[in-house]
Amino acid sequence: MLKLRNWQEEAFKKAVYWFDQGKDKRFLINAAPGAGKTICASIIAKDLIEKKKIDTVIVVAPRTEVVSQWQEAFKAVTGRKMIKITGGYEDISDFDGSDLCSTWNAIQNAKDLFEQISRKKKVLIICDEHHHAAINAAWGDSAFDAFENSKYVIVLTGTPVRTDGNKPVWFSYATDGKSQLTHPQEGTYTLTYGECVRLKYCRPAFFHRHRGKFSVLLKNEGEKITSVSSEGISIDTEGLGDDLRKSIKKSLDFYTLARMPLYEKDNKTPRLDTYQKSMLEWGIEKLKDTQERMEKAGGLVIAPNIKVAEFMAVLLERLTKEKPSIVHSNTKGDPNNIIDAFRNNKKDWIVSVGMISEGVDIKRLRILVYLPNSQTELSFRQALGRVVRSYDDEDDTSAYVIIPEFNIFEEYARRVEDEMIQSNFKKDDHEINKKKCQKCKEENDKENEFCIFCNFEFPKRKQEFKKCEKCDYSNPVHLDSCQNCGENFSLEYEVTLSEALRQGGIARGVDIEEEDVTTHLEYTAIKKLLLESGDTRFLEIFKIIPEEALKSFSKTLNKVFKKNDFEI
Repeated sequence: MLKLRNWQEEAFKKAVYWFDQGKDKRFLINAAPGAGKTICASIIAKDLIEKKKIDTVIVVAPRTEVVSQWQEAFKAVTGRKMIKITGGYEDISDFDGSDLCSTWNAIQNAKDLFEQISRKKKVLIICDEHHHAAINAAWGDSAFDAFENSKYVIVLTGTPVRTDGNKPVWFSYATDGKSQLTHPQEGTYTLTYGECVRLKYCRPAFFHRHRGKFSVLLKNEGEKITSVSSEGISIDTEGLGDDLRKSIKKSLDFYTLARMPLYEKDNKTPRLDTYQKSMLEWGIEKLKDTQERMEKAGGLVIAPNIKVAEFMAVLLERLTKEKPSIVHSNTKGDPNNIIDAFRNNKKDWIVSVGMISEGVDIKRLRILVYLPNSQTELSFRQALGRVVRSYDDEDDTSAYVIIPEFNIFEEYARRVEDEMIQSNFKKDDHEINKKKCQKCKEENDKENEFCIFCNFEFPKRKQEFKKCEKCDYSNPVHLDSCQNCGENFSLEYEVTLSEALRQGGIARGVDIEEEDVTTHLEYTAIKKLLLESGDTRFLEIFKIIPEEALKSFSKTLNKVFKKNDFEI
Protein backbone atom coordinates (compact mmCIF):
# COMPACT_ATOMS: atom_id res chain seq x y z
CA MET A 1 0.00 0.00 0.00
CA LEU A 2 1.49 3.32 -1.09
CA LYS A 3 1.89 5.75 1.80
CA LEU A 4 1.11 9.31 0.75
CA ARG A 5 2.66 12.43 2.16
CA ASN A 6 0.22 14.60 4.08
CA TRP A 7 0.04 17.21 1.33
CA GLN A 8 -0.60 14.51 -1.30
CA GLU A 9 -3.49 13.15 0.75
CA GLU A 10 -4.93 16.66 1.13
CA ALA A 11 -4.52 17.45 -2.58
CA PHE A 12 -6.09 14.10 -3.52
CA LYS A 13 -9.19 14.73 -1.40
CA LYS A 14 -9.51 18.30 -2.67
CA ALA A 15 -9.24 17.21 -6.31
CA VAL A 16 -11.81 14.43 -5.93
CA TYR A 17 -14.27 16.80 -4.26
CA TRP A 18 -13.66 19.45 -6.93
CA PHE A 19 -14.34 17.01 -9.77
CA ASP A 20 -17.43 15.68 -7.97
CA GLN A 21 -18.86 19.22 -7.85
CA GLY A 22 -18.61 19.46 -11.64
CA LYS A 23 -18.01 23.23 -11.67
CA ASP A 24 -14.81 23.06 -13.70
CA LYS A 25 -12.95 20.18 -15.31
CA ARG A 26 -9.50 21.59 -14.40
CA PHE A 27 -7.63 21.07 -11.13
CA LEU A 28 -4.33 22.85 -10.52
CA ILE A 29 -1.52 21.48 -8.34
CA ASN A 30 1.13 24.17 -7.84
CA ALA A 31 3.86 22.50 -5.80
CA ALA A 32 7.61 23.01 -5.64
CA PRO A 33 9.87 20.73 -7.72
CA GLY A 34 10.58 17.55 -5.82
CA ALA A 35 7.40 17.64 -3.72
CA GLY A 36 5.91 14.54 -5.36
CA LYS A 37 3.41 15.85 -7.92
CA THR A 38 3.73 12.79 -10.18
CA ILE A 39 2.61 10.36 -7.47
CA CYS A 40 -0.18 12.68 -6.37
CA ALA A 41 -1.63 12.99 -9.88
CA SER A 42 -1.35 9.23 -10.42
CA ILE A 43 -3.34 8.57 -7.24
CA ILE A 44 -6.09 10.94 -8.41
CA ALA A 45 -6.12 9.17 -11.80
CA LYS A 46 -6.38 5.76 -10.09
CA ASP A 47 -9.41 6.91 -8.10
CA LEU A 48 -11.17 8.25 -11.21
CA ILE A 49 -10.46 5.00 -13.06
CA GLU A 50 -11.82 2.84 -10.24
CA LYS A 51 -14.99 4.97 -10.05
CA LYS A 52 -15.34 4.56 -13.86
CA LYS A 53 -15.41 8.33 -14.31
CA ILE A 54 -12.63 7.98 -16.89
CA ASP A 55 -11.32 5.15 -19.02
CA THR A 56 -8.15 6.70 -20.49
CA VAL A 57 -5.31 8.79 -19.06
CA ILE A 58 -3.02 10.93 -21.24
CA VAL A 59 0.10 12.50 -19.72
CA VAL A 60 1.98 15.33 -21.42
CA ALA A 61 5.47 16.16 -20.06
CA PRO A 62 8.30 18.49 -21.15
CA ARG A 63 10.98 15.97 -22.12
CA THR A 64 11.44 12.35 -23.16
CA GLU A 65 13.30 11.55 -19.92
CA VAL A 66 10.37 12.89 -17.88
CA VAL A 67 7.89 10.91 -19.98
CA SER A 68 9.84 7.75 -19.14
CA GLN A 69 9.69 8.63 -15.43
CA TRP A 70 5.91 9.01 -15.79
CA GLN A 71 5.61 5.56 -17.33
CA GLU A 72 7.35 4.00 -14.33
CA ALA A 73 5.50 5.97 -11.65
CA PHE A 74 2.06 5.58 -13.24
CA LYS A 75 2.44 1.80 -13.53
CA ALA A 76 3.70 1.56 -9.93
CA VAL A 77 0.60 3.41 -8.66
CA THR A 78 -2.15 2.15 -11.00
CA GLY A 79 -0.78 -1.12 -12.38
CA ARG A 80 -1.50 0.19 -15.89
CA LYS A 81 1.09 0.55 -18.63
CA MET A 82 1.41 3.79 -20.57
CA ILE A 83 2.33 3.85 -24.26
CA LYS A 84 4.74 6.57 -25.37
CA ILE A 85 3.59 8.57 -28.41
CA THR A 86 6.43 10.21 -30.34
CA GLY A 87 5.03 10.96 -33.81
CA GLY A 88 1.97 11.19 -36.03
CA TYR A 89 -0.69 8.48 -36.03
CA GLU A 90 -4.02 8.26 -37.81
CA ASP A 91 -5.70 5.05 -36.67
CA ILE A 92 -7.25 5.44 -33.23
CA SER A 93 -7.96 1.70 -33.03
CA ASP A 94 -4.25 1.02 -32.51
CA PHE A 95 -4.52 2.65 -29.08
CA ASP A 96 -8.05 1.74 -28.07
CA GLY A 97 -8.15 1.31 -24.29
CA SER A 98 -4.53 2.38 -23.77
CA ASP A 99 -3.15 5.06 -21.49
CA LEU A 100 -0.75 7.34 -23.37
CA CYS A 101 2.12 9.72 -22.63
CA SER A 102 3.91 12.21 -24.82
CA THR A 103 6.14 15.27 -24.80
CA TRP A 104 4.62 18.69 -25.41
CA ASN A 105 6.62 18.90 -28.62
CA ALA A 106 5.20 15.60 -29.95
CA ILE A 107 1.61 16.78 -29.44
CA GLN A 108 1.95 18.82 -32.63
CA ASN A 109 2.64 15.70 -34.69
CA ALA A 110 -0.04 13.55 -33.05
CA LYS A 111 -2.69 16.21 -32.48
CA ASP A 112 -5.35 14.45 -34.60
CA LEU A 113 -4.91 11.19 -32.69
CA PHE A 114 -5.27 12.86 -29.29
CA GLU A 115 -8.23 14.89 -30.53
CA GLN A 116 -10.03 11.72 -31.67
CA ILE A 117 -9.35 9.94 -28.38
CA SER A 118 -10.55 12.95 -26.36
CA ARG A 119 -13.84 12.99 -28.28
CA LYS A 120 -14.45 9.24 -28.18
CA LYS A 121 -13.24 8.37 -24.65
CA LYS A 122 -13.69 9.68 -21.12
CA VAL A 123 -10.19 11.12 -20.85
CA LEU A 124 -8.16 12.58 -18.01
CA ILE A 125 -5.33 14.82 -19.21
CA ILE A 126 -2.36 15.31 -16.88
CA CYS A 127 -0.31 18.32 -17.97
CA ASP A 128 3.16 18.31 -16.45
CA GLU A 129 4.97 21.69 -16.46
CA HIS A 130 1.96 23.41 -17.93
CA HIS A 131 3.73 26.73 -18.55
CA HIS A 132 5.03 25.30 -21.84
CA ALA A 133 1.55 25.49 -23.40
CA ALA A 134 1.26 29.21 -24.16
CA ILE A 135 -1.75 30.70 -25.94
CA ASN A 136 -1.04 31.52 -29.61
CA ALA A 137 2.16 29.49 -29.53
CA ALA A 138 2.64 26.17 -31.31
CA TRP A 139 2.58 23.99 -28.18
CA GLY A 140 -0.34 25.82 -26.59
CA ASP A 141 -2.47 25.76 -29.73
CA SER A 142 -1.78 22.06 -30.27
CA ALA A 143 -2.68 21.21 -26.67
CA PHE A 144 -5.87 23.26 -26.75
CA ASP A 145 -7.07 21.64 -29.98
CA ALA A 146 -6.07 18.12 -28.97
CA PHE A 147 -7.60 18.12 -25.49
CA GLU A 148 -10.53 20.53 -25.73
CA ASN A 149 -13.01 17.65 -25.39
CA SER A 150 -11.32 15.87 -22.49
CA LYS A 151 -13.44 15.19 -19.41
CA TYR A 152 -10.88 16.21 -16.76
CA VAL A 153 -7.55 18.04 -16.67
CA ILE A 154 -4.96 17.97 -13.89
CA VAL A 155 -2.35 20.67 -14.30
CA LEU A 156 0.97 20.19 -12.50
CA THR A 157 3.48 22.98 -12.13
CA GLY A 158 6.14 24.36 -9.83
CA THR A 159 6.42 27.57 -11.87
CA PRO A 160 2.93 28.49 -13.07
CA VAL A 161 3.68 31.88 -14.64
CA ARG A 162 5.66 32.22 -17.85
CA THR A 163 8.36 34.86 -17.60
CA ASP A 164 7.81 36.04 -21.18
CA GLY A 165 4.33 37.31 -20.24
CA ASN A 166 2.47 34.80 -22.43
CA LYS A 167 -0.52 33.08 -20.87
CA PRO A 168 -0.78 29.28 -20.72
CA VAL A 169 -3.91 27.65 -22.12
CA TRP A 170 -6.98 26.94 -19.95
CA PHE A 171 -6.17 29.48 -17.22
CA SER A 172 -6.75 33.20 -16.85
CA TYR A 173 -4.55 35.86 -15.25
CA ALA A 174 -5.28 38.60 -12.78
CA THR A 175 -6.23 41.89 -14.47
CA ASP A 176 -4.62 44.14 -11.87
CA GLY A 177 -1.16 43.89 -13.39
CA LYS A 178 0.06 41.09 -11.12
CA SER A 179 1.52 37.93 -12.67
CA GLN A 180 -0.67 35.34 -11.04
CA LEU A 181 -3.23 32.80 -12.12
CA THR A 182 -6.84 33.35 -11.08
CA HIS A 183 -8.08 29.75 -10.95
CA PRO A 184 -10.50 29.29 -7.99
CA GLN A 185 -8.83 28.30 -4.72
CA GLU A 186 -11.31 25.44 -4.38
CA GLY A 187 -9.79 23.93 -7.54
CA THR A 188 -6.18 24.63 -6.60
CA TYR A 189 -3.68 23.06 -4.22
CA THR A 190 -0.51 25.07 -3.53
CA LEU A 191 2.64 23.94 -1.73
CA THR A 192 5.55 26.40 -1.73
CA TYR A 193 9.23 25.50 -1.67
CA GLY A 194 9.51 26.95 1.85
CA GLU A 195 6.73 24.64 3.05
CA CYS A 196 8.44 21.67 1.37
CA VAL A 197 11.64 22.47 3.28
CA ARG A 198 9.75 22.75 6.58
CA LEU A 199 8.02 19.42 5.94
CA LYS A 200 11.35 17.84 4.84
CA TYR A 201 10.02 16.91 1.40
CA CYS A 202 12.81 19.05 -0.07
CA ARG A 203 16.25 19.98 1.16
CA PRO A 204 17.14 23.61 1.97
CA ALA A 205 19.19 25.46 -0.63
CA PHE A 206 22.05 27.86 0.02
CA PHE A 207 23.73 30.12 -2.50
CA HIS A 208 27.33 31.05 -3.11
CA ARG A 209 27.55 34.33 -5.05
CA HIS A 210 30.74 33.84 -7.02
CA ARG A 211 32.72 37.03 -7.38
CA GLY A 212 35.09 37.94 -10.17
CA LYS A 213 36.59 40.80 -12.14
CA PHE A 214 37.77 40.76 -15.73
CA SER A 215 40.64 42.80 -17.09
CA VAL A 216 40.33 43.31 -20.83
CA LEU A 217 43.69 43.74 -22.58
CA LEU A 218 44.19 45.56 -25.86
CA LYS A 219 46.08 42.45 -27.03
CA ASN A 220 48.01 39.57 -25.49
CA GLU A 221 50.02 40.80 -22.49
CA GLY A 222 49.24 44.35 -23.55
CA GLU A 223 47.75 47.41 -21.93
CA LYS A 224 44.65 46.93 -19.76
CA ILE A 225 41.91 49.08 -21.19
CA THR A 226 38.80 47.85 -19.40
CA SER A 227 37.71 46.38 -16.06
CA VAL A 228 34.43 44.49 -15.94
CA SER A 229 32.77 43.21 -12.78
CA SER A 230 29.28 42.63 -11.45
CA GLU A 231 29.34 46.29 -10.37
CA GLY A 232 29.77 47.55 -13.93
CA ILE A 233 32.34 48.41 -16.57
CA SER A 234 35.08 51.02 -16.45
CA ILE A 235 37.23 51.99 -19.45
CA ASP A 236 40.69 52.98 -18.26
CA THR A 237 42.21 54.50 -21.38
CA GLU A 238 40.93 57.79 -22.71
CA GLY A 239 42.98 57.42 -25.89
CA LEU A 240 40.59 54.92 -27.43
CA GLY A 241 38.50 56.05 -30.37
CA ASP A 242 34.87 56.88 -29.69
CA ASP A 243 33.60 54.03 -31.87
CA LEU A 244 35.69 51.46 -30.00
CA ARG A 245 34.62 52.83 -26.63
CA LYS A 246 30.95 52.63 -27.65
CA SER A 247 31.42 49.10 -28.98
CA ILE A 248 33.04 47.97 -25.72
CA LYS A 249 30.31 49.48 -23.57
CA LYS A 250 27.59 47.97 -25.75
CA SER A 251 29.05 44.48 -26.11
CA LEU A 252 30.64 43.65 -22.76
CA ASP A 253 29.14 42.87 -19.39
CA PHE A 254 30.16 40.70 -16.48
CA TYR A 255 27.84 37.80 -17.26
CA THR A 256 28.91 37.66 -20.91
CA LEU A 257 32.55 37.33 -19.85
CA ALA A 258 31.68 34.86 -17.07
CA ARG A 259 30.37 32.48 -19.74
CA MET A 260 33.37 32.87 -22.05
CA PRO A 261 35.69 29.84 -22.36
CA LEU A 262 39.39 30.72 -22.57
CA TYR A 263 42.01 28.46 -24.13
CA GLU A 264 45.77 28.17 -24.31
CA LYS A 265 47.55 29.21 -27.51
CA ASP A 266 46.55 25.93 -29.19
CA ASN A 267 42.86 27.05 -28.95
CA LYS A 268 42.00 23.59 -27.60
CA THR A 269 43.36 23.28 -24.06
CA PRO A 270 41.23 25.09 -21.42
CA ARG A 271 43.12 27.69 -19.43
CA LEU A 272 43.28 27.12 -15.69
CA ASP A 273 43.08 30.81 -14.76
CA THR A 274 39.42 31.16 -15.68
CA TYR A 275 36.26 32.20 -13.88
CA GLN A 276 34.61 28.86 -14.63
CA LYS A 277 37.51 26.98 -13.04
CA SER A 278 37.12 28.94 -9.79
CA MET A 279 33.36 28.24 -9.78
CA LEU A 280 34.05 24.53 -10.22
CA GLU A 281 36.67 24.52 -7.43
CA TRP A 282 34.10 25.85 -4.99
CA GLY A 283 31.54 23.29 -6.16
CA ILE A 284 34.01 20.41 -5.88
CA GLU A 285 34.81 21.27 -2.26
CA LYS A 286 31.13 21.58 -1.32
CA LEU A 287 30.45 18.22 -2.95
CA LYS A 288 33.22 16.62 -0.88
CA ASP A 289 31.64 18.13 2.26
CA THR A 290 28.22 16.78 1.29
CA GLN A 291 29.55 13.31 0.51
CA GLU A 292 30.68 13.02 4.14
CA ARG A 293 26.97 12.79 4.97
CA MET A 294 25.57 11.33 1.74
CA GLU A 295 28.01 9.05 -0.02
CA LYS A 296 26.34 9.16 -3.43
CA ALA A 297 25.85 12.95 -3.59
CA GLY A 298 26.49 14.35 -7.05
CA GLY A 299 26.95 17.69 -8.77
CA LEU A 300 25.33 19.27 -11.81
CA VAL A 301 26.81 21.92 -14.10
CA ILE A 302 24.32 23.83 -16.27
CA ALA A 303 26.24 25.40 -19.14
CA PRO A 304 25.05 28.04 -21.65
CA ASN A 305 25.99 26.11 -24.80
CA ILE A 306 27.76 23.01 -26.04
CA LYS A 307 31.16 24.69 -26.39
CA VAL A 308 31.19 25.86 -22.77
CA ALA A 309 29.78 22.51 -21.56
CA GLU A 310 32.66 20.63 -23.17
CA PHE A 311 35.11 23.24 -21.85
CA MET A 312 33.85 22.79 -18.27
CA ALA A 313 33.79 19.00 -18.62
CA VAL A 314 37.51 19.06 -19.46
CA LEU A 315 38.18 21.38 -16.50
CA LEU A 316 36.29 19.04 -14.18
CA GLU A 317 38.29 16.06 -15.38
CA ARG A 318 41.56 17.92 -14.79
CA LEU A 319 40.47 19.06 -11.31
CA THR A 320 38.93 15.79 -10.08
CA LYS A 321 40.79 13.15 -12.16
CA GLU A 322 37.37 11.73 -13.09
CA LYS A 323 35.67 12.25 -16.45
CA PRO A 324 32.18 13.72 -15.85
CA SER A 325 29.07 12.69 -17.74
CA ILE A 326 27.97 15.24 -20.34
CA VAL A 327 24.60 15.57 -22.09
CA HIS A 328 23.48 17.98 -24.80
CA SER A 329 21.70 17.85 -28.15
CA ASN A 330 24.82 16.60 -29.99
CA THR A 331 25.69 13.90 -27.46
CA LYS A 332 26.64 10.63 -29.12
CA GLY A 333 24.11 7.94 -28.32
CA ASP A 334 20.98 8.52 -26.26
CA PRO A 335 21.36 11.33 -23.68
CA ASN A 336 18.51 9.80 -21.65
CA ASN A 337 20.58 6.64 -21.16
CA ILE A 338 23.50 8.73 -19.89
CA ILE A 339 21.19 10.56 -17.47
CA ASP A 340 19.69 7.28 -16.27
CA ALA A 341 23.15 5.77 -15.75
CA PHE A 342 24.25 8.84 -13.76
CA ARG A 343 21.12 8.57 -11.62
CA ASN A 344 22.17 5.08 -10.51
CA ASN A 345 25.97 5.23 -10.39
CA LYS A 346 28.45 7.01 -8.12
CA LYS A 347 30.01 9.38 -10.64
CA ASP A 348 30.49 12.82 -9.07
CA TRP A 349 29.54 15.23 -11.86
CA ILE A 350 27.27 15.63 -14.86
CA VAL A 351 27.39 18.60 -17.27
CA SER A 352 24.27 19.58 -19.19
CA VAL A 353 22.96 22.00 -21.81
CA GLY A 354 19.17 22.02 -21.56
CA MET A 355 18.85 18.29 -20.84
CA ILE A 356 18.58 18.19 -17.05
CA SER A 357 16.00 20.76 -16.15
CA GLU A 358 12.31 20.55 -15.36
CA GLY A 359 10.96 17.24 -14.16
CA VAL A 360 14.18 15.24 -14.43
CA ASP A 361 14.50 13.37 -11.15
CA ILE A 362 18.04 12.61 -9.92
CA LYS A 363 17.62 12.61 -6.15
CA ARG A 364 21.33 12.37 -5.36
CA LEU A 365 22.13 15.75 -6.94
CA ARG A 366 23.12 18.30 -4.29
CA ILE A 367 25.50 20.79 -5.92
CA LEU A 368 24.58 23.06 -8.82
CA VAL A 369 27.07 25.19 -10.75
CA TYR A 370 24.72 27.55 -12.56
CA LEU A 371 25.94 29.27 -15.72
CA PRO A 372 23.03 29.16 -18.21
CA ASN A 373 21.99 31.28 -21.15
CA SER A 374 18.46 31.80 -19.90
CA GLN A 375 18.12 34.47 -17.21
CA THR A 376 14.45 33.91 -16.31
CA GLU A 377 13.20 33.11 -12.83
CA LEU A 378 11.27 30.18 -14.29
CA SER A 379 14.53 28.58 -15.48
CA PHE A 380 16.26 29.44 -12.20
CA ARG A 381 13.52 27.76 -10.13
CA GLN A 382 13.47 24.71 -12.35
CA ALA A 383 17.25 24.32 -12.11
CA LEU A 384 17.09 24.66 -8.33
CA GLY A 385 14.52 21.86 -8.31
CA ARG A 386 17.13 19.42 -9.63
CA VAL A 387 19.24 19.58 -6.43
CA VAL A 388 16.68 19.88 -3.60
CA ARG A 389 14.84 16.54 -3.77
CA SER A 390 15.13 14.56 -0.53
CA TYR A 391 17.06 11.33 -1.09
CA ASP A 392 15.36 9.38 1.71
CA ASP A 393 13.83 9.87 5.16
CA GLU A 394 17.29 10.14 6.78
CA ASP A 395 18.59 12.79 4.38
CA ASP A 396 19.86 15.81 6.33
CA THR A 397 22.02 17.34 3.60
CA SER A 398 21.61 20.75 2.00
CA ALA A 399 21.68 21.86 -1.60
CA TYR A 400 24.34 24.36 -2.65
CA VAL A 401 24.03 26.54 -5.72
CA ILE A 402 27.01 28.42 -7.14
CA ILE A 403 25.76 31.44 -9.08
CA PRO A 404 27.69 34.34 -10.65
CA GLU A 405 27.56 37.55 -8.64
CA PHE A 406 24.97 38.88 -11.04
CA ASN A 407 22.07 41.08 -9.98
CA ILE A 408 19.21 39.14 -11.53
CA PHE A 409 20.36 35.76 -10.15
CA GLU A 410 20.96 37.30 -6.71
CA GLU A 411 17.40 38.63 -6.72
CA TYR A 412 16.02 35.15 -7.47
CA ALA A 413 18.24 33.65 -4.76
CA ARG A 414 16.99 36.16 -2.17
CA ARG A 415 13.40 35.18 -2.90
CA VAL A 416 14.21 31.52 -2.30
CA GLU A 417 16.02 32.41 0.93
CA ASP A 418 13.01 34.48 2.06
CA GLU A 419 10.78 31.43 1.56
CA MET A 420 13.04 29.36 3.81
CA ILE A 421 13.03 32.08 6.48
CA GLN A 422 9.23 32.16 6.33
CA SER A 423 9.21 28.40 6.90
CA ASN A 424 11.21 28.96 10.14
CA PHE A 425 14.36 27.40 8.72
CA LYS A 426 17.37 29.04 10.33
CA LYS A 427 20.35 29.70 8.10
CA ASP A 428 22.73 27.90 10.49
CA ASP A 429 20.60 24.76 10.62
CA HIS A 430 22.36 23.32 7.56
CA GLU A 431 25.81 23.40 9.14
CA ILE A 432 26.43 19.91 10.49
CA ASN A 433 30.01 19.63 11.69
CA LYS A 434 30.02 15.85 11.67
CA LYS A 435 30.42 13.16 9.08
CA LYS A 436 28.25 10.05 8.86
CA CYS A 437 29.72 6.56 8.65
CA GLN A 438 28.72 4.89 5.39
CA LYS A 439 28.61 1.49 7.09
CA CYS A 440 26.91 1.95 10.47
CA LYS A 441 25.40 5.43 9.88
CA GLU A 442 26.76 6.77 13.19
CA GLU A 443 28.06 10.32 13.62
CA ASN A 444 31.81 10.99 13.79
CA ASP A 445 34.02 14.05 14.13
CA LYS A 446 35.19 15.36 10.77
CA GLU A 447 38.83 14.72 11.71
CA ASN A 448 38.31 10.99 12.37
CA GLU A 449 40.06 8.67 9.92
CA PHE A 450 38.16 5.63 11.24
CA CYS A 451 34.62 5.28 12.58
CA ILE A 452 34.73 5.13 16.38
CA PHE A 453 31.77 2.71 16.37
CA CYS A 454 32.58 0.13 13.66
CA ASN A 455 36.17 0.97 12.67
CA PHE A 456 35.17 1.73 9.07
CA GLU A 457 37.95 3.62 7.27
CA PHE A 458 36.70 6.90 5.85
CA PRO A 459 37.76 7.75 2.29
CA LYS A 460 40.84 9.96 2.35
CA ARG A 461 40.03 13.46 1.18
CA LYS A 462 42.65 15.33 -0.77
CA GLN A 463 42.61 19.05 -0.06
CA GLU A 464 44.06 21.59 -2.48
CA PHE A 465 45.62 24.72 -0.95
CA LYS A 466 46.78 28.17 -2.00
CA LYS A 467 49.02 30.55 -0.03
CA CYS A 468 48.02 34.02 1.04
CA GLU A 469 50.47 36.54 -0.44
CA LYS A 470 50.13 38.75 2.66
CA CYS A 471 50.70 36.28 5.55
CA ASP A 472 51.86 33.12 3.73
CA TYR A 473 49.03 31.07 5.32
CA SER A 474 47.79 28.01 3.36
CA ASN A 475 44.08 28.18 2.59
CA PRO A 476 41.67 25.80 0.86
CA VAL A 477 41.79 26.65 -2.82
CA HIS A 478 38.12 27.61 -3.11
CA LEU A 479 38.10 30.32 -0.42
CA ASP A 480 37.64 34.00 -1.31
CA SER A 481 39.66 35.35 1.61
CA CYS A 482 42.46 34.23 3.93
CA GLN A 483 41.35 32.31 7.01
CA ASN A 484 44.30 33.73 8.97
CA CYS A 485 44.44 37.45 8.16
CA GLY A 486 41.23 38.08 6.23
CA GLU A 487 43.00 39.29 3.08
CA ASN A 488 40.72 39.12 0.03
CA PHE A 489 42.20 36.96 -2.69
CA SER A 490 42.42 38.48 -6.16
CA LEU A 491 39.75 37.00 -8.38
CA GLU A 492 40.75 38.78 -11.57
CA TYR A 493 40.81 37.15 -14.98
CA GLU A 494 42.48 38.48 -18.12
CA VAL A 495 40.98 38.36 -21.61
CA THR A 496 42.00 40.12 -24.80
CA LEU A 497 39.74 42.70 -26.39
CA SER A 498 39.32 40.64 -29.56
CA GLU A 499 38.19 37.61 -27.52
CA ALA A 500 35.83 39.69 -25.42
CA LEU A 501 34.15 41.48 -28.30
CA ARG A 502 33.79 38.28 -30.31
CA GLN A 503 32.16 36.50 -27.39
CA GLY A 504 30.08 39.54 -26.45
CA GLY A 505 28.68 39.93 -29.94
CA ILE A 506 27.56 36.30 -30.08
CA ALA A 507 26.36 35.98 -26.49
CA ARG A 508 24.20 39.08 -26.70
CA GLY A 509 22.63 37.96 -29.96
CA VAL A 510 20.82 34.82 -28.78
CA ASP A 511 18.96 33.85 -25.64
CA ILE A 512 17.63 30.30 -25.48
CA GLU A 513 14.09 29.76 -24.25
CA GLU A 514 13.03 26.72 -22.26
CA GLU A 515 11.51 24.76 -25.15
CA ASP A 516 14.06 25.70 -27.81
CA VAL A 517 16.45 22.87 -26.91
CA THR A 518 14.00 20.46 -28.54
CA THR A 519 14.57 21.91 -32.02
CA HIS A 520 17.88 20.23 -32.85
CA LEU A 521 16.27 17.77 -35.26
CA GLU A 522 14.54 20.56 -37.15
CA TYR A 523 17.83 22.49 -37.12
CA THR A 524 19.67 19.58 -38.72
CA ALA A 525 17.03 19.20 -41.41
CA ILE A 526 16.96 22.93 -42.26
CA LYS A 527 20.75 23.10 -42.31
CA LYS A 528 20.85 20.18 -44.76
CA LEU A 529 18.30 21.82 -47.11
CA LEU A 530 20.06 25.18 -47.11
CA LEU A 531 23.49 23.72 -47.74
CA GLU A 532 22.12 21.53 -50.54
CA SER A 533 21.09 24.77 -52.26
CA GLY A 534 24.76 25.25 -53.14
CA ASP A 535 25.04 28.70 -51.54
CA THR A 536 28.13 28.51 -49.33
CA ARG A 537 27.17 31.74 -47.56
CA PHE A 538 24.78 29.70 -45.43
CA LEU A 539 27.81 28.08 -43.78
CA GLU A 540 28.58 31.38 -42.07
CA ILE A 541 25.04 31.57 -40.66
CA PHE A 542 25.34 28.20 -38.97
CA LYS A 543 28.71 29.11 -37.50
CA ILE A 544 27.04 32.01 -35.66
CA ILE A 545 23.66 30.56 -34.68
CA PRO A 546 23.76 27.53 -32.33
CA GLU A 547 21.07 24.94 -32.88
CA GLU A 548 19.47 25.60 -29.50
CA ALA A 549 18.74 29.16 -30.66
CA LEU A 550 17.05 28.26 -33.95
CA LYS A 551 13.57 29.11 -32.73
CA SER A 552 14.74 32.47 -31.39
CA PHE A 553 16.27 33.12 -34.81
CA SER A 554 12.99 32.35 -36.59
CA LYS A 555 11.10 34.67 -34.22
CA THR A 556 13.55 37.46 -34.99
CA LEU A 557 13.00 37.00 -38.75
CA ASN A 558 9.24 37.20 -38.19
CA LYS A 559 9.64 40.49 -36.34
CA VAL A 560 11.87 41.95 -39.07
CA PHE A 561 9.60 40.96 -41.95
CA LYS A 562 6.34 41.20 -39.97
CA LYS A 563 5.33 37.77 -41.21
CA ASN A 564 4.84 34.29 -39.79
CA ASP A 565 6.42 32.54 -42.77
CA PHE A 566 9.45 31.52 -40.76
CA GLU A 567 7.67 29.49 -38.05
CA ILE A 568 9.77 26.50 -36.99
